[in-house]
Amino acid sequence: MSLLSLIKEISPQLLEGTLVTLQLTGFAISLGFVIGMFLALGRLYGRGPVRKFCIGYIEFFRGTPLLVQLFIVYYGLPRYGIKVPSIVAALLGLGLNSAAYQAEYFRGAIQSIDEGQMMAARALGMKKLQAILNILIPQALRIVIPSWSNELIYTLKYSSVAYIIGAPELMAQAKFIAAENFRYFEVFLVVAFIYLVIVSLLSWILRIIENRVRIPGLQTS
Repeated sequence: MSLLSLIKEISPQLLEGTLVTLQLTGFAISLGFVIGMFLALGRLYGRGPVRKFCIGYIEFFRGTPLLVQLFIVYYGLPRYGIKVPSIVAALLGLGLNSAAYQAEYFRGAIQSIDEGQMMAARALGMKKLQAILNILIPQALRIVIPSWSNELIYTLKYSSVAYIIGAPELMAQAKFIAAENFRYFEVFLVVAFIYLVIVSLLSWILRIIENRVRIPGLQTS
């Protein structure tokens, strides 16, 4: 069988896996975004237990392998009566892991904003929370795009680890196909090309967004 014939034969199954990968990435990065923002704010402005919890969360998820975290969710939680499907476990593992990294990106972006803006807002009568929500966060979300873009791409690629716990994403489908026809090189070469196309497309879209929302006069790396 030629390479083109092989691609035509395996395309439906790989497309199914690709859709699962994109859904998994989208949900995980969104979950990480929400949790990560709260973690960043808690670490910067929280007091006592709140700040310690945020630091502990970030250090734990950044300091342990993603695979271990997935195993804890998928194999560890059932011991305590919490059993979740493989795709949900993958979503939770990836999302919670991404939250720790996004929290640090958000924290860095917020801290890069001149402290005088907070002082000016308070001088105008704004409460601290109002200043954070209306002045700091809108700017931080524009500043953070370059580093956040990396996290989106990393999450997409790290989602391939989810096949180990049975999530039917792209790598899992490729493994099933290769186990049937034994053409591992060709199958995984096609998978690599699919990831490359998706990453290139995401990078292009994010560059456009970054250029459109860039703060005038501010250079970001």
